[in-house]
Amino acid sequence: MYQPPQFRSNDAALAADLMRRHAFATLVSTDDEGFPFATHLPLHPEEREGRFVLLGHCAKPNPHWRYLQARPEALAMFMGPHAYLSPKVYPDLQRVPSWNYLAVQCRVKAKLVEDPPAKDSLLKKLIGDHEPPYAQQWRDLGEDFAHRMLAGIVGFELEVTSWACKLKLNQHRPESHAKLRAAYAAGNDDERELGAGWTGSAWEDRHEGDLQYRGLAAGGGGHRHAGEEAARRRRRAGRAGGHGARRRDANGHAQQQQEQFKQAIEGAMQQARPMPDEPK
Repeated sequence: MYQPPQFRSNDAALAADLMRRHAFATLVSTDDEGFPFATHLPLHPEEREGRFVLLGHCAKPNPHWRYLQARPEALAMFMGPHAYLSPKVYPDLQRVPSWNYLAVQCRVKAKLVEDPPAKDSLLKKLIGDHEPPYAQQWRDLGEDFAHRMLAGIVGFELEVTSWACKLKLNQHRPESHAKLRAAYAAGNDDERELGAGWTGSAWEDRHEGDLQYRGLAAGGGGHRHAGEEAARRRRRAGRAGGHGARRRDANGHAQQQQEQFKQAIEGAMQQARPMPDEPK
């Protein structure tokens, strides 16, 4: 994707966290006629030997798995929070609207997962991402049911050969930041998620044009609020029968991950400086 330098992040931890928090991705490759073919699906990102691997599956009637088998190279796209940017945030009238967003794109090489135990393991990772208590229900449904369900899907591992992370947040327009924060704070879910971390000294303490973005780490609005998601996962672990000590460990691990993500995104955004006008 197009990557102006003020929006580019090379922070792998930040990219990984965006993929985990916004796991509903778009996978694009080509069909037998060479035309792009897209499937919208959740993907489970994990790191192996310093590289990303994305795990997913599609229904067997979906021809996409056949296209991946014939032509393994594909593109996986993750869209984070995004929001309209009104020119009202600027102090003068000679401005145009724009759009702010966080996104990760991965160039991948696909390998099919067709062995039932391997597919079962893949599914359990996705269950762990989105509804851990369902794992017990899945087990209780029995092997015959599981085999029938597994026969209806094709799994795949997507080895990430390269990736790009883009944080487009009007970093290069410091004259807009105060009104942008206020507008996003009163906006919809994505706007609040993008803007919630932009507070007071985080702006004044930086060199002109720098941006300290805490939105995903310290909290944002809506159903993708980072703190709310961590709380939901802790509640799920509790309902699954975890003991108090395990819940405390999980809380501490979640807080540690949150702090690491905050530091990663701060480091990435501190490198921004005012740049010439750039289109989206």
